[in-house]
Amino acid sequence: MIRSIMIGVLALGIIATSYWGFTEHQQNAMLANNVEGGYQRAFHTLVFHVDQLEDDLGTVLAMNTKRHMSPKLADIWRVTSHAQSEIGQLPLGMMEINEAEKFLHDLGTFSYKTAVRDLEKEPLTDDEYDTLEHLYDISKDIRNELRKAQASLLRNNMLWMDIDQEFQAMNEPLDNTVINGFDHVNEMVKGYSETDWGAGFSQMNVFNDEDLAERLNGEKITEEEARQKALEFIGIEENVEVQVAETGEGLAYKAYSLTIDDPNHETNYYMDITESGGHVLWFLQHRDIAEQNISLNEAAENAKQFLEENGIEGMQLVESKQYDSIGVFEFIYLDDNVRVYADHIVIEVALDDGDVIAYEAEDYLLNHRDDREIDQPNLTKEDARKYINGKLNVMDDHVAIIVNDLGEEVLCYEFYGVIDNDTYRIFINAEDGEEERVEKLDQAEPVYELA
Repeated sequence: MIRSIMIGVLALGIIATSYWGFTEHQQNAMLANNVEGGYQRAFHTLVFHVDQLEDDLGTVLAMNTKRHMSPKLADIWRVTSHAQSEIGQLPLGMMEINEAEKFLHDLGTFSYKTAVRDLEKEPLTDDEYDTLEHLYDISKDIRNELRKAQASLLRNNMLWMDIDQEFQAMNEPLDNTVINGFDHVNEMVKGYSETDWGAGFSQMNVFNDEDLAERLNGEKITEEEARQKALEFIGIEENVEVQVAETGEGLAYKAYSLTIDDPNHETNYYMDITESGGHVLWFLQHRDIAEQNISLNEAAENAKQFLEENGIEGMQLVESKQYDSIGVFEFIYLDDNVRVYADHIVIEVALDDGDVIAYEAEDYLLNHRDDREIDQPNLTKEDARKYINGKLNVMDDHVAIIVNDLGEEVLCYEFYGVIDNDTYRIFINAEDGEEERVEKLDQAEPVYELA
């Protein structure tokens, strides 16, 4: 009798221990997925912001109106702050990347100090123009290195947590394309002349989480509803494993972070959905992308179909790019044939099988509304063309609404044109002819050959 009781107690103990171990494993796996998702998002956003830095520096060099250099330089300052923050979120603790971080800090400080002075009374000197040209050149190199690292990460299906573990285990510099890319960037900016920089200036973080929290609408959804919403959004009908966790305290709005198994590619989707209304903010799939099998145009059709299937209507494709085996597509809302750039969505499509692998809609959720009133332009298109740089050879034009540097929506004429080998998009205020914005557009992205 006693022996039977002892066996029963022992069996219960084994079952309880097994259950505890299984629960611990599940929790650890969920935590690891959330951490990896954070690393992936920080890295891809860093690459995006470095792209933006290069474009903004090129734009400043092409500007004809001194008064508008200041807001663009302020943009550069803000973007450098974001880029520094994103580098800090990556597991690069054992790397000496202080030179790259210092470069971003100094670039931000130089931009800020130039932005806050009256450029009409105290225009840029020849030395400062030279400095801007050098910064533009070095930003191209940094962008190229980070894009190569991104291509390697995606092509080889590498995880940041694996890189970090290998890095710590070796306790020495790691021969890895991603790490080598950061190391190259660090070496590239080392010793760059500081004579035209200036004293340090503290960075400022600019977020619009509070604005987004005010815009979010709809009933609150539960974790299970978030799970269902996520699967419907990405088109998975099978019963797959989905891990759901509430986002941290740092956001002004509440949201769920999900990790979703993808049975077709043996990898995961990472996604954030708001608690209010169940709006998908973004998702990203991290997987190896094989050889290109579809064209960029076919991928664009897939991106359009994805929006339609998810009930996002009235969007117009305004820009397509290709990075290695990925198509990147920018959509904006078309309101009565007027382009509304504030209502903006970016979609990435894998060019091997045409699946949507990334979606970002924060700007769309923040700005979109159906009751927007659009005034008639005060100037004609021909009048507006008189205000653009005379060197620009105009190729196309539209009517558009953009958000100006004061955060106000303004009606503009949008002109596409070229100067030498660079393509620009210039927005002229349709009311008074002011040059509201000048943007240098990306050229075709090279396909990187990796070992």
